[in-house]
Amino acid sequence: MTNPSNATNSIKLQSADHEELLNIIDQLRSQGVSRFVDLPQLIVCGDQSSGKSSVLEAVSGIQFPTSDNLCTRFATELILRRGPKLPIKCTIIVRGGPKYDENGQKSTKLVHQCDRVEEIPATIESAKSCMGLTDNTKSFSNDLLRIEVSGPTQPHLTLVDLPGLFHAGNKVQSTKEAEIVKSLVLSYMKKQRSIILAVVSAKNDYANQIVTTYSSEQDPQGLRTLGIITKPDALPPGSESEKSFVELAQNKDVNFRLGWHVLRNRDYGMRNASAEERDAKEAEFFSTGIWNAMPPSILGIGTLKPRLSMVLKDQILSELPNLIKDVQSSLHDTTERLGRLGVARGNVEEQRVYLQKVGADFSSLMSAAIGGQYNSQFFGSAMLDKGYKKRLRAVVQNMCVEFADQMRTYGHEKEIRDYVEEDQEMKESEEDEEDVEEEDGEDEEGEEEELEPEVSIPQIVSRDKYLDNVGRLMQRTRGCELPGTFNPHIIGELFFEQSRPWGELVCGFMNDVLNATTATIHLILVHVADPLTGDNLLRRVVNPALAEIRQNLDDRVKELLEPHQHGHPITYNHYFTDNIQKARQDASRKHINKKLTAFFNPSSHGNVVNAAFKISSLTKSIMQDTEKDMDRHACSEATDCMLAYYKVALKSLIDDVTKLGLEKNLMSKLPQILTSQTVNGLSNESVNAIAGETEVSQAERKRLTEKSNVLKKSLDTLHQLDRHKPKN
Repeated sequence: MTNPSNATNSIKLQSADHEELLNIIDQLRSQGVSRFVDLPQLIVCGDQSSGKSSVLEAVSGIQFPTSDNLCTRFATELILRRGPKLPIKCTIIVRGGPKYDENGQKSTKLVHQCDRVEEIPATIESAKSCMGLTDNTKSFSNDLLRIEVSGPTQPHLTLVDLPGLFHAGNKVQSTKEAEIVKSLVLSYMKKQRSIILAVVSAKNDYANQIVTTYSSEQDPQGLRTLGIITKPDALPPGSESEKSFVELAQNKDVNFRLGWHVLRNRDYGMRNASAEERDAKEAEFFSTGIWNAMPPSILGIGTLKPRLSMVLKDQILSELPNLIKDVQSSLHDTTERLGRLGVARGNVEEQRVYLQKVGADFSSLMSAAIGGQYNSQFFGSAMLDKGYKKRLRAVVQNMCVEFADQMRTYGHEKEIRDYVEEDQEMKESEEDEEDVEEEDGEDEEGEEEELEPEVSIPQIVSRDKYLDNVGRLMQRTRGCELPGTFNPHIIGELFFEQSRPWGELVCGFMNDVLNATTATIHLILVHVADPLTGDNLLRRVVNPALAEIRQNLDDRVKELLEPHQHGHPITYNHYFTDNIQKARQDASRKHINKKLTAFFNPSSHGNVVNAAFKISSLTKSIMQDTEKDMDRHACSEATDCMLAYYKVALKSLIDDVTKLGLEKNLMSKLPQILTSQTVNGLSNESVNAIAGETEVSQAERKRLTEKSNVLKKSLDTLHQLDRHKPKN
């Protein structure tokens, strides 16, 4: 069993680097960085009367006030350093708002010094009063008491003692306060850089103690928990309960990566004994009975001090890289948010200067977004949805490709095929008859439906059925044309019906582009301005300008659609005549092939026919249907003309909508929505209404400035700490 002299020797093994390492972390904590980034720390948790305060007393040699009925009522941060004996510094870190110090001044830190450790209990009682903890008021506080002790026998160690957990209330603490304590303890436990020192009393079954439940919830794999068993002298020697706690201490029952440690607390009879007497009594206890067979490294205060110190050191070094990254990330975020708030602007001149910068930044980023120049950090990663939405040119280009594909796939009302299954043909015939009967009453209604785009699949119809419908339409629109010819206006009638979905598709495309544009505008405003100014700019400047652009775009799109919805077809593109000739050649080829097949009947001879025939008979066979099918031929010619014109018009409309509509009336206008020149044109009243600072924004700037200063100072401190990390 380790005796007190061995404990002193083990403490001396801790190097000056070790001390500096812990001092730097304490410096970070005193700078306030723990409000923004979690720091490595040891937290002492346990149920009420589990012996937590006695553990602190044994570690530090300082006698803390203890009671059988009520334990720690606030968090206590104990900073121990080996060195010359110095005055003990006690600081109350106020978390519930400023309090008044001894001189009646408001402060968030109340400092008191005492020369002897014997004065600490009285100082702690004074701290309770300062925190408002009296018999007639609240029982627990969120404030923190920091005690800094330096002495030749102290270990290099910092730990936090938390109020004891309890379930039921009594006359001095209520059930509601049990929830307050639980919330406070869990707030420390859940921090991934906290090492949990779970204090378990041997007076109570392990499974019945609340701390075990909470520690297993916050650290389910037991990677950052070290168990401390107290009051082992309360166990009857040789009993099952003693055996159970011995197995627990040996890490056989509940396994923790950091293991377990056993302490014998100062009992009531030794309440006035010195630290040396306390340690000697503990050593005597562990030298007898079943405890004598246990490894000395997990028994007594002499080995616990250096063990805790090394655990904290290892935790600091292992967390150092991620800690630096977290501080850097938090500092970067804070700097960005401060940048969006801009400089303080208490008058209209400062407000206008701020808005001019916002306008210039907005115009620059919007120009880059529509120009495909994504070099700014604003654009982020293209693989993330947010980064993709910022790349407006990429979004719009992809939408244009999809729009062109949709126009080719769904732009035609009917899909005319040479052959269609009979049942499908009957269904299409019924739909066509309904269209013919209702076409006179659909024009106005159809225009209204264009406002609500809906992509519909083209109706499949056989060419024969389609020609039948064309024939009926030609009969109803007959003019002075000769038999076998058709009224030229019939092509327009057929085309307008075939291109009916265009309005809906174009409308849907434009709405999608405008929605994507609005999303990009919002993201840019969030980046260049503080939230309140961004909202004001959106409402007072951007939305009105965007509404005007939208109206001009709608008007331009209607102009581009007009020739394809009314009037008569016009084109001078040779592609139209090329398509007609190709259609005629295809029709002629199919007709001749059909006649030749019927004339020679090659089914029994394959594709090769060796037979004598009369040329006149062959010619008569090919030409015999020409005269009697002149009307049918006219229907076919009109259909081919319509389809040829449809192809030309489709390509023309896709280009016109994307170039003359989208590019000219939307994309090119976006950088001008908000510029520094736009700001120059605003009245002083408008500038003040948009960029004037509220008390909320002023308070936010003050908070962020303070946070930035703390993080910068902490980052410098962490770079000093980095040299302590062992090199591979």
